[in-house]
Amino acid sequence: MDVYDRLLVELNAEFPGFRVIEKADNRFQKLIHNLLKVVTLGKMSNYIDGYFTTLGQRIYVPPSWHTRSAEDRYIVMCHERVHMRQFRKFTWPGMAILYLLVPLPMGLSYFRARFEQEAYAETIRASVEIYDLDHVKTKCFRDHILRQFSGASYGWMWPFKKSMNLWYEAQIQLHSPQ
Repeated sequence: MDVYDRLLVELNAEFPGFRVIEKADNRFQKLIHNLLKVVTLGKMSNYIDGYFTTLGQRIYVPPSWHTRSAEDRYIVMCHERVHMRQFRKFTWPGMAILYLLVPLPMGLSYFRARFEQEAYAETIRASVEIYDLDHVKTKCFRDHILRQFSGASYGWMWPFKKSMNLWYEAQIQLHSPQ
């Protein structure tokens, strides 16, 4: 059993309603995709093909999901497990209000940034586990994660690059050998 299959066993035990659903086959996900294109003035146009979305215990995946390696699927699911736990802790209404609206829907989305920092910290941890610390130190990996916070993908949720760089450095230190 590979690392991803072991994680699936854990997820099914922790979340009895856990399901993986393809985004492209879901009308609600297509609606979200179209709304995101409108509110970001076309900047977020790869929601269906490039992003994973967790709603409660359901994880919506892009069409490329089944072609990814078990290691990459493991890393993604580690990230999404954080969101499932957030839904459990804050409830559906709480997550909807905090993630989408507080304090602003776009440009300065404090709670969305905090929720995503927690999940991306897990992405970093799982990437160190699967690859190594040098992998998460690469400019490409780092820039990809930091771009999620300051770009259109999440509605420019936290445009403060200095604080995000400090957060990323703290994650590196957390996973560095003592």
